Amino acid sequence: MHRSPPPLPDSLQPSPPERSRWRWWLHLSIVALLPLLALLSALPGWESTGPALSRSTRGLLIVCAFQMVLFALVFGLAWLFSRATWDDLLLRWRGGFWPVPLAALYSIVLRFAVGIIVMIGYSIPLALRGDSPEAIRKSVMNNRPQVETLVDMTALRDDPAYFWLSLTLVSFVLAGLREELWRSAFLAGLRALWPQRFNSRSGQILAVAVAALFFGIGHLSMGPLAVVMTALLGFGLGAIMVLHRSIWPAVIAHGMFNATTFALLPWLAEIVPELQKSLGR
Repeated sequence: MHRSPPPLPDSLQPSPPERSRWRWWLHLSIVALLPLLALLSALPGWESTGPALSRSTRGLLIVCAFQMVLFALVFGLAWLFSRATWDDLLLRWRGGFWPVPLAALYSIVLRFAVGIIVMIGYSIPLALRGDSPEAIRKSVMNNRPQVETLVDMTALRDDPAYFWLSLTLVSFVLAGLREELWRSAFLAGLRALWPQRFNSRSGQILAVAVAALFFGIGHLSMGPLAVVMTALLGFGLGAIMVLHRSIWPAVIAHGMFNATTFALLPWLAEIVPELQKSLGR
């Protein structure tokens, strides 16, 4: 009976063909450019005259289509250079049904974690300085994320189509899918270029932190506090991606996080005077 030869030890296994580093450099440079382009809207003279997501349902659909086409072109160009695989981009669905309920739980945990960290980090220095609770509250609200630069608060409250498109298309596709594809592509570039630093579990967490910084900076148009909050959110979403070796729990958690934010904004605007101003009151 013919016997197959014993497998080679790992040290003698043929290694997969290595893709050119210059291709990965171009991949990472193109991907890293996307959040930096968002900084243009925060520069003097480049400010938008209205919310980024437009003021009407028709405008919202046009903006979403334009943003997705632009992202597809840039993402596709980066992929043409690197030829990143399905596994490089963590695109496999893992865990059967469990990513869905876990993502819902993650979105709740992330909301509380980001809120608590920001509240403690912002309020404690003011309290130690001797500011009163009312002064701290006013300071926090005066420096809140400028959500009105992103979404039209009146349309969100009064236009059901605009409201539901924000909770679905914007939250899960424009934000969840697009931004987590960006994150997975960014992490893939770091792992490919510096495998010894970023392939270990601790190295992947470091890569997640680097990606979170870029992600936060891309939200500078909403104010400094928004940069901190989105960087913290990005770190949490990246950690979820690394933990599950898949983008999908992070995509769903990101979508749920944004959807609940949009759903709560009209209610918050009724009770928070600073938000009522964005409704023209």
